[in-house]
Amino acid sequence: MKKMSDVEQRKAAKEFYEYWKDKGNEKSQSQKFWMSLLSEVFGVEDVKTFIMFEETTHIDRHTGFIDAWIDSTKVLIEQKSIGIDLQKPIKQSDGLLLKPIEQARRYNDTRPYSLRARWIIICNFSEFDIYDMEKPNDPPQRLYLKDLSKEYRRLVFLVDSTNENIKKEYDVSFKAGDIVGLIYNSFSKQYGDMENEENQKSLNKLCVRLVFCLYAEDAGLFGTKNAFHDYLKNYEASKMRQALKELFKVLDTPYNERDPFLEEELNQFPYVNGGLFSNENLIIPQITDEIKDLLLVEASDNFNWSEISPTIFGAVFESTLNPETRRNGGMHYTSIENIHKVIEPLFLNELRNKLDEALNKKQGKVREEALKKFQDELSKIIIFDPACGSGNFLTETYLSLRKLENEAIRAINQGQITMNIINPIKVSINQFYGIEINDFAVKVATTALWIAESQMLKETENIIDLNIDYLPLKTYTNIMEGNALRIDWNSVVSSDSVSYIVGNPPFLGTKLMSDDQRYDRELVFESSDYGKLDYVSCWYIKAAKYMKNT
Repeated sequence: MKKMSDVEQRKAAKEFYEYWKDKGNEKSQSQKFWMSLLSEVFGVEDVKTFIMFEETTHIDRHTGFIDAWIDSTKVLIEQKSIGIDLQKPIKQSDGLLLKPIEQARRYNDTRPYSLRARWIIICNFSEFDIYDMEKPNDPPQRLYLKDLSKEYRRLVFLVDSTNENIKKEYDVSFKAGDIVGLIYNSFSKQYGDMENEENQKSLNKLCVRLVFCLYAEDAGLFGTKNAFHDYLKNYEASKMRQALKELFKVLDTPYNERDPFLEEELNQFPYVNGGLFSNENLIIPQITDEIKDLLLVEASDNFNWSEISPTIFGAVFESTLNPETRRNGGMHYTSIENIHKVIEPLFLNELRNKLDEALNKKQGKVREEALKKFQDELSKIIIFDPACGSGNFLTETYLSLRKLENEAIRAINQGQITMNIINPIKVSINQFYGIEINDFAVKVATTALWIAESQMLKETENIIDLNIDYLPLKTYTNIMEGNALRIDWNSVVSSDSVSYIVGNPPFLGTKLMSDDQRYDRELVFESSDYGKLDYVSCWYIKAAKYMKNT
């Protein structure tokens, strides 16, 4: 497999689309299409042995031919000519009327178990319907050829059964966590007395602000390339403390309220809004040459923050807290896989089905209204996590809803239906509420949601070919700092408006609880008669009362 950079693959995917956009004969061009895709876009070198064509399969007394089969990744491909409706039945050689996916499943079912497909792709040259055989009842994910340069990673399973894209997200996010740990530890030495609450809170705020600046620079939110890096490099380490103070003040000041004679090196930075850089009592210690090098080289030159997964990174970022603090608070990381085990059966699967119903309607006004109605439904969903930690449940749920919305936006845009071209997005991080006792985790969750919002905005921009201003922040996160067991949840968000309560509260047995946590349990149960119930039982009681509004 030839190693290709993201830039090379995007360029190759664009060239592949330009060549194939008007072609598509099933009989004469299928093999060339797939061999070119695998070799040119995904770097397969020995493509003739990588993919097999026209394998025979026997169904009753009839012989069928599997259009293409990739053994190493267990992908079965059913190819149709351009313009063929992939959801419409086609008459088979034995007289049966079958949809292409039914035809492919029929072939697949005749094969030995060791040769059955993990993935089935139905393709008509301009569209790919992707079926995950581990989710046999799920509808297909559709990828359009014209979007290949932007979304080629959705086909990475063709060549990599371990899905390198997901692995890359994990690797990048954990590397980011390592860098945050270095920044955290270096600054903590400068603060000196880390038992001092003001020093601790200042360190937390400073780390969050620095990470946002590093991300914003790489994601293009600061406009000029390397703006944050180039601003800081002009200062000696001894002067960087004051430089950061001045920068944070500018990031918190609208353009029309800034000093009219402000230096351009500062005035170039946008107004961020959202309270992240608000004028709080932030103590910034002296900065050493070691810290300057860490920020400019390790954290900026040598790392791209725009590639992190906000869900994973939020938890990794939170892990920079003292391990004893984490243990006492019951903080822990819930994997993306486990989050989906909760949110998919709870509501995502149903939403997926509703979107597919809308997408399957005939092009025109009826389809437009169905898609817009689906967007409206998404925008009314309110999610509440009363033990949100670093916000990974909230962040991953937000990403999932926005991905569904982007599919709807793509369909509207491709159908050339009138839409709000200024900003077609209706799903907002304002729909997500949380309570978290640790101040650092609150700031991490807030930042993770903003990063998620930025990443999904970029995807929408690619769909509609239009730039949408992200800064200043127009949305606010609704994460309250406090003890969820002593707060009236209705003061955070009314139970009447909440659609779903999600999350993973702390599990702590009786022997591991602090005196304060035992007192929490007495307050929630309104008695001392609770036996040896785990700390997490308090959230179940609170949730039950909240849902009953009692």
